[in-house]
Amino acid sequence: MTSVQAQQVTAISLNDALKITKKNNKTIQKSHIEQRISEKEITETKNLRLPEVNFNAMYSRLSDLTEYEGGFFSDKHTYTPEPGTVIYDAITKFDIPLYAGNRINNAIKKSKEENEISKIRVEKTQNDIQLQVTATFLGIYKMMELHKIIGESIKEEQERLKEVKAFKTFGTVTKNEVLRSELQLSDRELNLLTNKKNIRIALQELKTMLQLPEESEIAIDTTGLLDIAPLKDYDFYFKETLQNEEMRIANREVDVKKTELKMVKGNYYPKVSFFGNYNLKYPDYMLFTLNRPYLYTIGQIGVEASYNLSGLYKNKAKVQVANLKVDLQKNESELVKNEMVDKVFRNHTQYQEIQDKLPVTEKALDLANENYRIVKVKYLNQLVLITEMVDADNALLQAKFNKVSTRIDAVMKQYELLHTAGLLNK
Repeated sequence: MTSVQAQQVTAISLNDALKITKKNNKTIQKSHIEQRISEKEITETKNLRLPEVNFNAMYSRLSDLTEYEGGFFSDKHTYTPEPGTVIYDAITKFDIPLYAGNRINNAIKKSKEENEISKIRVEKTQNDIQLQVTATFLGIYKMMELHKIIGESIKEEQERLKEVKAFKTFGTVTKNEVLRSELQLSDRELNLLTNKKNIRIALQELKTMLQLPEESEIAIDTTGLLDIAPLKDYDFYFKETLQNEEMRIANREVDVKKTELKMVKGNYYPKVSFFGNYNLKYPDYMLFTLNRPYLYTIGQIGVEASYNLSGLYKNKAKVQVANLKVDLQKNESELVKNEMVDKVFRNHTQYQEIQDKLPVTEKALDLANENYRIVKVKYLNQLVLITEMVDADNALLQAKFNKVSTRIDAVMKQYELLHTAGLLNK
Protein backbone atom coordinates (compact mmCIF):
# COMPACT_ATOMS: atom_id res chain seq x y z
CA MET A 1 0.00 0.00 0.00
CA THR A 2 1.45 3.40 -0.98
CA SER A 3 1.56 6.40 1.34
CA VAL A 4 -1.06 8.09 -0.86
CA GLN A 5 -3.46 5.19 -0.36
CA ALA A 6 -2.72 5.07 3.36
CA GLN A 7 -3.66 8.76 3.71
CA GLN A 8 -6.91 8.52 1.75
CA VAL A 9 -9.30 11.13 3.11
CA THR A 10 -12.93 10.22 3.86
CA ALA A 11 -15.49 13.00 3.57
CA ILE A 12 -18.27 12.77 6.17
CA SER A 13 -21.55 14.67 6.13
CA LEU A 14 -23.24 15.86 9.31
CA ASN A 15 -25.99 13.22 8.99
CA ASP A 16 -23.36 10.49 8.58
CA ALA A 17 -21.48 11.80 11.61
CA LEU A 18 -24.62 11.74 13.76
CA LYS A 19 -25.41 8.16 12.71
CA ILE A 20 -21.84 7.00 13.39
CA THR A 21 -21.86 8.77 16.76
CA LYS A 22 -25.06 7.05 17.82
CA LYS A 23 -23.47 3.69 17.03
CA ASN A 24 -19.83 4.15 18.11
CA ASN A 25 -19.60 6.85 20.75
CA LYS A 26 -18.31 5.46 24.06
CA THR A 27 -20.40 7.78 26.23
CA ILE A 28 -23.57 6.64 24.46
CA GLN A 29 -22.48 3.00 24.76
CA LYS A 30 -21.92 3.56 28.49
CA SER A 31 -25.49 4.83 28.89
CA HIS A 32 -26.81 1.70 27.11
CA ILE A 33 -24.82 -0.54 29.47
CA GLU A 34 -26.20 1.32 32.49
CA GLN A 35 -29.70 0.88 31.09
CA ARG A 36 -29.18 -2.88 30.71
CA ILE A 37 -27.87 -3.06 34.28
CA SER A 38 -31.08 -1.40 35.51
CA GLU A 39 -33.11 -4.03 33.62
CA LYS A 40 -31.21 -6.82 35.37
CA GLU A 41 -31.82 -5.09 38.70
CA ILE A 42 -35.57 -5.47 38.10
CA THR A 43 -35.08 -9.24 37.82
CA GLU A 44 -32.87 -9.20 40.90
CA THR A 45 -35.57 -7.37 42.88
CA LYS A 46 -38.28 -9.76 41.70
CA ASN A 47 -36.20 -12.60 43.15
CA LEU A 48 -37.17 -11.31 46.59
CA ARG A 49 -40.48 -13.12 46.05
CA LEU A 50 -38.74 -16.46 45.62
CA PRO A 51 -38.13 -18.77 48.58
CA GLU A 52 -34.87 -18.55 50.49
CA VAL A 53 -33.37 -22.05 50.62
CA ASN A 54 -30.35 -22.80 52.78
CA PHE A 55 -28.34 -25.92 53.54
CA ASN A 56 -26.02 -26.10 56.51
CA ALA A 57 -23.78 -29.02 57.55
CA MET A 58 -21.54 -29.31 60.58
CA TYR A 59 -19.00 -31.80 61.91
CA SER A 60 -17.17 -31.32 65.20
CA ARG A 61 -15.39 -33.10 68.02
CA LEU A 62 -16.34 -32.18 71.56
CA SER A 63 -13.81 -31.76 74.33
CA ASP A 64 -14.25 -33.29 77.75
CA LEU A 65 -16.76 -31.52 79.94
CA THR A 66 -15.33 -30.07 83.16
CA GLU A 67 -17.80 -29.35 85.98
CA TYR A 68 -17.01 -27.01 88.89
CA GLU A 69 -19.13 -27.72 91.95
CA GLY A 70 -18.63 -24.54 93.98
CA GLY A 71 -16.95 -22.08 91.63
CA PHE A 72 -14.02 -21.84 89.31
CA PHE A 73 -11.41 -22.69 91.98
CA SER A 74 -13.47 -25.38 93.74
CA ASP A 75 -13.53 -29.13 93.21
CA LYS A 76 -14.06 -30.18 89.65
CA HIS A 77 -15.14 -33.27 87.81
CA THR A 78 -14.43 -34.22 84.21
CA TYR A 79 -16.89 -36.11 82.00
CA THR A 80 -16.36 -37.55 78.54
CA PRO A 81 -19.48 -37.51 76.34
CA GLU A 82 -20.62 -40.93 75.25
CA PRO A 83 -20.36 -42.72 72.87
CA GLY A 84 -17.40 -40.46 71.97
CA THR A 85 -16.58 -36.91 71.11
CA VAL A 86 -18.14 -36.64 67.63
CA ILE A 87 -21.20 -34.54 66.75
CA TYR A 88 -22.59 -33.63 63.32
CA ASP A 89 -25.79 -32.41 61.71
CA ALA A 90 -27.19 -31.46 58.27
CA ILE A 91 -30.03 -28.90 58.06
CA THR A 92 -32.14 -27.81 55.08
CA LYS A 93 -34.32 -24.71 55.53
CA PHE A 94 -36.63 -22.68 53.30
CA ASP A 95 -38.52 -19.44 53.81
CA ILE A 96 -41.20 -17.98 51.49
CA PRO A 97 -42.36 -14.41 52.15
CA LEU A 98 -46.16 -14.15 52.22
CA TYR A 99 -46.53 -10.55 53.36
CA ALA A 100 -43.96 -7.86 54.14
CA GLY A 101 -45.95 -4.62 54.32
CA ASN A 102 -45.90 -4.43 50.50
CA ARG A 103 -42.18 -3.65 50.67
CA ILE A 104 -41.25 -6.23 48.01
CA ASN A 105 -43.84 -4.92 45.54
CA ASN A 106 -42.65 -1.37 46.13
CA ALA A 107 -39.02 -2.44 45.72
CA ILE A 108 -39.92 -3.94 42.32
CA LYS A 109 -41.86 -0.80 41.43
CA LYS A 110 -38.85 1.35 42.34
CA SER A 111 -36.57 -0.79 40.13
CA LYS A 112 -38.94 -0.34 37.20
CA GLU A 113 -39.08 3.42 37.75
CA GLU A 114 -35.29 3.61 37.86
CA ASN A 115 -35.16 1.57 34.65
CA GLU A 116 -37.46 4.11 32.99
CA ILE A 117 -35.10 6.87 34.13
CA SER A 118 -32.13 5.00 32.67
CA LYS A 119 -33.92 4.75 29.31
CA ILE A 120 -34.53 8.50 29.33
CA ARG A 121 -30.88 9.06 30.24
CA VAL A 122 -29.91 7.14 27.09
CA GLU A 123 -32.01 9.59 25.05
CA LYS A 124 -30.47 12.56 26.87
CA THR A 125 -26.94 11.26 26.35
CA GLN A 126 -27.60 10.79 22.64
CA ASN A 127 -29.04 14.30 22.43
CA ASP A 128 -26.08 15.82 24.28
CA ILE A 129 -23.42 14.00 22.27
CA GLN A 130 -25.12 14.74 18.96
CA LEU A 131 -25.22 18.44 19.86
CA GLN A 132 -21.48 18.29 20.61
CA VAL A 133 -20.84 16.63 17.24
CA THR A 134 -22.98 19.25 15.50
CA ALA A 135 -21.17 22.10 17.26
CA THR A 136 -17.78 20.63 16.34
CA PHE A 137 -18.91 20.05 12.74
CA LEU A 138 -20.20 23.61 12.29
CA GLY A 139 -17.14 24.98 14.08
CA ILE A 140 -14.91 23.22 11.54
CA TYR A 141 -17.05 24.60 8.71
CA LYS A 142 -16.68 28.12 10.12
CA MET A 143 -12.89 27.73 10.27
CA MET A 144 -12.86 26.37 6.71
CA GLU A 145 -14.72 29.45 5.50
CA LEU A 146 -12.27 31.64 7.40
CA HIS A 147 -9.45 29.70 5.71
CA LYS A 148 -10.88 30.63 2.29
CA ILE A 149 -11.27 34.28 3.25
CA ILE A 150 -7.72 34.52 4.63
CA GLY A 151 -6.40 32.72 1.55
CA GLU A 152 -8.09 35.27 -0.74
CA SER A 153 -6.77 38.09 1.44
CA ILE A 154 -3.22 36.73 1.18
CA LYS A 155 -3.45 36.82 -2.62
CA GLU A 156 -4.59 40.46 -2.36
CA GLU A 157 -1.72 41.25 0.02
CA GLN A 158 0.80 39.60 -2.31
CA GLU A 159 -0.44 41.70 -5.23
CA ARG A 160 -0.37 44.83 -3.09
CA LEU A 161 3.19 44.09 -1.97
CA LYS A 162 4.26 43.94 -5.62
CA GLU A 163 2.58 47.30 -6.22
CA VAL A 164 4.19 48.87 -3.16
CA LYS A 165 7.63 47.60 -4.19
CA ALA A 166 7.04 49.04 -7.66
CA PHE A 167 6.12 52.39 -6.11
CA LYS A 168 9.29 52.18 -4.00
CA THR A 169 11.35 51.62 -7.13
CA PHE A 170 9.99 54.87 -8.59
CA GLY A 171 10.48 56.59 -5.25
CA THR A 172 6.84 57.43 -4.71
CA VAL A 173 6.57 55.57 -1.37
CA THR A 174 8.89 55.15 1.57
CA LYS A 175 10.56 51.96 2.76
CA ASN A 176 8.24 52.09 5.78
CA GLU A 177 5.23 51.42 3.54
CA VAL A 178 6.96 48.40 2.05
CA LEU A 179 7.69 47.10 5.55
CA ARG A 180 4.09 47.72 6.60
CA SER A 181 2.80 45.79 3.58
CA GLU A 182 5.18 42.91 4.27
CA LEU A 183 4.13 42.89 7.92
CA GLN A 184 0.45 42.72 6.91
CA LEU A 185 1.17 39.78 4.60
CA SER A 186 3.14 37.96 7.34
CA ASP A 187 0.28 38.52 9.77
CA ARG A 188 -2.21 36.96 7.32
CA GLU A 189 0.07 33.98 6.73
CA LEU A 190 0.43 33.42 10.48
CA ASN A 191 -3.37 33.59 10.84
CA LEU A 192 -3.71 31.02 8.08
CA LEU A 193 -1.26 28.66 9.78
CA THR A 194 -3.02 29.02 13.14
CA ASN A 195 -6.42 28.42 11.55
CA LYS A 196 -5.10 25.36 9.70
CA LYS A 197 -3.81 23.93 12.98
CA ASN A 198 -7.15 24.60 14.69
CA ILE A 199 -8.97 22.77 11.89
CA ARG A 200 -6.71 19.73 12.39
CA ILE A 201 -7.37 19.77 16.14
CA ALA A 202 -11.14 20.01 15.63
CA LEU A 203 -11.07 17.17 13.07
CA GLN A 204 -9.18 15.02 15.59
CA GLU A 205 -11.81 15.79 18.25
CA LEU A 206 -14.55 14.87 15.78
CA LYS A 207 -12.76 11.63 14.93
CA THR A 208 -12.57 10.77 18.64
CA MET A 209 -16.28 11.43 19.12
CA LEU A 210 -17.03 9.11 16.19
CA GLN A 211 -14.52 6.52 17.47
CA LEU A 212 -12.90 6.26 14.05
CA PRO A 213 -9.49 4.55 13.66
CA GLU A 214 -6.58 6.76 14.65
CA GLU A 215 -4.85 6.24 11.29
CA SER A 216 -7.87 7.38 9.30
CA GLU A 217 -8.03 10.84 7.71
CA ILE A 218 -11.38 12.61 7.54
CA ALA A 219 -12.82 15.79 6.10
CA ILE A 220 -16.29 17.25 6.43
CA ASP A 221 -18.78 17.32 3.60
CA THR A 222 -20.48 20.73 3.78
CA THR A 223 -23.04 20.07 1.03
CA GLY A 224 -26.40 21.40 2.21
CA LEU A 225 -25.00 21.89 5.70
CA LEU A 226 -26.80 25.19 6.17
CA ASP A 227 -30.09 23.90 4.76
CA ILE A 228 -32.30 23.27 7.77
CA ALA A 229 -36.06 23.29 8.24
CA PRO A 230 -37.49 26.74 9.07
CA LEU A 231 -38.05 27.58 12.70
CA LYS A 232 -41.48 26.91 14.19
CA ASP A 233 -43.26 29.26 16.57
CA TYR A 234 -42.07 29.69 20.14
CA ASP A 235 -45.10 27.95 21.71
CA PHE A 236 -44.22 24.71 19.90
CA TYR A 237 -40.70 24.61 21.35
CA PHE A 238 -41.97 25.71 24.77
CA LYS A 239 -44.43 22.81 24.99
CA GLU A 240 -41.85 20.30 23.75
CA THR A 241 -39.27 21.56 26.26
CA LEU A 242 -41.64 20.80 29.14
CA GLN A 243 -41.52 17.17 27.96
CA ASN A 244 -37.78 16.95 27.25
CA GLU A 245 -35.44 14.42 28.83
CA GLU A 246 -34.42 16.54 31.80
CA MET A 247 -38.03 17.28 32.72
CA ARG A 248 -39.05 13.63 32.39
CA ILE A 249 -36.10 12.50 34.51
CA ALA A 250 -36.95 15.06 37.20
CA ASN A 251 -40.59 13.92 37.29
CA ARG A 252 -39.61 10.25 37.42
CA GLU A 253 -37.26 10.99 40.30
CA VAL A 254 -40.25 12.34 42.24
CA ASP A 255 -42.05 9.03 41.63
CA VAL A 256 -39.00 7.12 42.90
CA LYS A 257 -38.93 9.15 46.11
CA LYS A 258 -42.65 8.54 46.65
CA THR A 259 -42.09 4.80 46.23
CA GLU A 260 -39.21 4.93 48.70
CA LEU A 261 -41.58 6.62 51.18
CA LYS A 262 -44.01 3.71 50.79
CA MET A 263 -41.18 1.25 51.40
CA VAL A 264 -40.24 3.02 54.64
CA LYS A 265 -43.88 3.08 55.77
CA GLY A 266 -43.98 -0.67 55.12
CA ASN A 267 -41.77 -1.12 58.20
CA TYR A 268 -44.87 -0.41 60.33
CA TYR A 269 -46.42 -3.69 59.16
CA PRO A 270 -45.62 -7.25 60.25
CA LYS A 271 -43.72 -9.77 58.18
CA VAL A 272 -45.42 -13.10 57.51
CA SER A 273 -43.63 -16.01 55.85
CA PHE A 274 -44.13 -19.70 55.17
CA PHE A 275 -41.18 -21.72 56.42
CA GLY A 276 -39.95 -25.26 56.78
CA ASN A 277 -36.80 -27.17 57.71
CA TYR A 278 -35.54 -30.73 57.84
CA ASN A 279 -32.69 -31.92 60.06
CA LEU A 280 -30.37 -34.90 60.09
CA LYS A 281 -28.47 -34.98 63.38
CA TYR A 282 -26.19 -37.17 65.51
CA PRO A 283 -26.19 -37.92 68.39
CA ASP A 284 -29.66 -37.58 69.85
CA TYR A 285 -29.43 -34.76 72.37
CA MET A 286 -32.63 -32.93 71.53
CA LEU A 287 -34.79 -34.84 73.98
CA PHE A 288 -32.21 -37.00 75.69
CA THR A 289 -28.69 -36.77 76.98
CA LEU A 290 -25.63 -37.41 74.88
CA ASN A 291 -25.44 -41.07 75.95
CA ARG A 292 -27.95 -42.05 73.24
CA PRO A 293 -25.73 -42.74 70.18
CA TYR A 294 -28.54 -42.73 67.59
CA LEU A 295 -28.87 -40.98 64.25
CA TYR A 296 -32.22 -39.14 64.02
CA THR A 297 -34.21 -36.86 61.71
CA ILE A 298 -36.83 -34.21 62.44
CA GLY A 299 -38.59 -31.52 60.45
CA GLN A 300 -40.85 -28.46 60.81
CA ILE A 301 -43.29 -26.68 58.53
CA GLY A 302 -45.56 -23.75 59.28
CA VAL A 303 -46.21 -20.02 59.15
CA GLU A 304 -44.10 -17.49 61.00
CA ALA A 305 -45.10 -13.91 61.82
CA SER A 306 -42.76 -11.28 63.19
CA TYR A 307 -43.29 -7.67 64.15
CA ASN A 308 -40.55 -5.22 64.98
CA LEU A 309 -41.96 -3.32 67.97
CA SER A 310 -38.98 -0.96 68.05
CA GLY A 311 -40.01 0.21 64.57
CA LEU A 312 -42.99 1.99 66.13
CA TYR A 313 -40.65 4.66 67.44
CA LYS A 314 -37.54 4.19 65.29
CA ASN A 315 -39.37 4.29 61.95
CA LYS A 316 -40.99 7.65 62.64
CA ALA A 317 -37.78 9.56 61.89
CA LYS A 318 -37.21 7.50 58.73
CA VAL A 319 -40.69 8.38 57.46
CA GLN A 320 -40.06 12.05 58.15
CA VAL A 321 -36.78 11.92 56.22
CA ALA A 322 -38.48 10.11 53.31
CA ASN A 323 -41.23 12.77 53.23
CA LEU A 324 -38.63 15.53 53.14
CA LYS A 325 -36.83 13.78 50.27
CA VAL A 326 -40.10 13.75 48.33
CA ASP A 327 -40.51 17.49 48.95
CA LEU A 328 -36.87 18.07 47.98
CA GLN A 329 -37.27 16.19 44.71
CA LYS A 330 -40.49 18.08 43.90
CA ASN A 331 -38.59 21.31 44.46
CA GLU A 332 -35.77 20.05 42.25
CA SER A 333 -38.30 19.26 39.54
CA GLU A 334 -39.61 22.82 39.69
CA LEU A 335 -36.07 24.18 39.49
CA VAL A 336 -35.40 22.08 36.39
CA LYS A 337 -38.64 23.37 34.88
CA ASN A 338 -37.63 26.99 35.53
CA GLU A 339 -34.21 26.33 34.02
CA MET A 340 -35.72 24.75 30.90
CA VAL A 341 -38.23 27.58 30.45
CA ASP A 342 -35.43 30.16 30.65
CA LYS A 343 -33.23 28.12 28.32
CA VAL A 344 -35.80 27.70 25.56
CA PHE A 345 -36.71 31.40 25.78
CA ARG A 346 -33.04 32.40 25.64
CA ASN A 347 -32.27 30.14 22.66
CA HIS A 348 -35.34 31.29 20.74
CA THR A 349 -34.60 34.96 21.44
CA GLN A 350 -30.94 34.56 20.46
CA TYR A 351 -31.99 32.86 17.24
CA GLN A 352 -34.27 35.79 16.40
CA GLU A 353 -31.41 38.15 17.20
CA ILE A 354 -29.08 36.30 14.80
CA GLN A 355 -31.78 36.37 12.12
CA ASP A 356 -32.01 40.15 12.57
CA LYS A 357 -28.21 40.39 12.23
CA LEU A 358 -28.11 38.60 8.86
CA PRO A 359 -29.29 41.55 6.71
CA VAL A 360 -27.02 43.84 8.73
CA THR A 361 -23.97 41.68 7.98
CA GLU A 362 -24.89 41.61 4.29
CA LYS A 363 -25.16 45.39 4.21
CA ALA A 364 -21.89 45.72 6.15
CA LEU A 365 -20.16 43.50 3.57
CA ASP A 366 -21.45 45.68 0.72
CA LEU A 367 -20.19 48.78 2.51
CA ALA A 368 -16.82 47.16 3.25
CA ASN A 369 -16.45 46.14 -0.42
CA GLU A 370 -17.26 49.66 -1.58
CA ASN A 371 -14.93 51.21 1.00
CA TYR A 372 -12.14 48.85 -0.05
CA ARG A 373 -12.68 49.71 -3.72
CA ILE A 374 -12.55 53.46 -3.05
CA VAL A 375 -9.49 53.29 -0.80
CA LYS A 376 -7.69 51.02 -3.26
CA VAL A 377 -8.27 53.48 -6.13
CA LYS A 378 -7.02 56.34 -3.94
CA TYR A 379 -4.00 54.32 -2.88
CA LEU A 380 -3.08 53.48 -6.48
CA ASN A 381 -3.26 57.21 -7.16
CA GLN A 382 -1.15 57.87 -4.08
CA LEU A 383 -3.92 59.85 -2.37
CA VAL A 384 -3.93 57.77 0.86
CA LEU A 385 -1.29 56.04 2.95
CA ILE A 386 -0.75 52.30 3.23
CA THR A 387 -2.27 52.36 6.72
CA GLU A 388 -5.69 53.30 5.30
CA MET A 389 -5.36 50.55 2.73
CA VAL A 390 -4.56 48.03 5.48
CA ASP A 391 -7.53 49.23 7.57
CA ALA A 392 -9.87 48.87 4.60
CA ASP A 393 -8.52 45.38 3.92
CA ASN A 394 -8.99 44.34 7.54
CA ALA A 395 -12.53 45.73 7.59
CA LEU A 396 -13.39 43.78 4.41
CA LEU A 397 -11.97 40.54 5.81
CA GLN A 398 -13.94 41.00 9.03
CA ALA A 399 -17.15 41.78 7.13
CA LYS A 400 -16.77 38.65 4.98
CA PHE A 401 -16.22 36.49 8.04
CA ASN A 402 -19.09 38.11 9.97
CA LYS A 403 -21.52 37.27 7.19
CA VAL A 404 -20.67 33.56 6.94
CA SER A 405 -20.14 33.25 10.70
CA THR A 406 -23.57 34.71 11.47
CA ARG A 407 -25.21 32.33 9.01
CA ILE A 408 -23.51 29.34 10.66
CA ASP A 409 -24.39 30.67 14.13
CA ALA A 410 -28.05 30.81 13.10
CA VAL A 411 -28.00 27.14 12.10
CA MET A 412 -26.17 26.20 15.30
CA LYS A 413 -28.75 28.06 17.37
CA GLN A 414 -31.50 26.09 15.63
CA TYR A 415 -29.81 22.84 16.64
CA GLU A 416 -29.49 24.13 20.21
CA LEU A 417 -33.19 24.95 20.23
CA LEU A 418 -34.02 21.44 18.99
CA HIS A 419 -31.75 20.02 21.70
CA THR A 420 -33.47 22.03 24.44
CA ALA A 421 -36.86 20.85 23.17
CA GLY A 422 -35.63 17.24 23.17
CA LEU A 423 -36.12 16.94 19.41
CA LEU A 424 -32.53 16.66 18.18
CA ASN A 425 -32.55 12.86 18.31
CA LYS A 426 -35.94 12.48 16.62
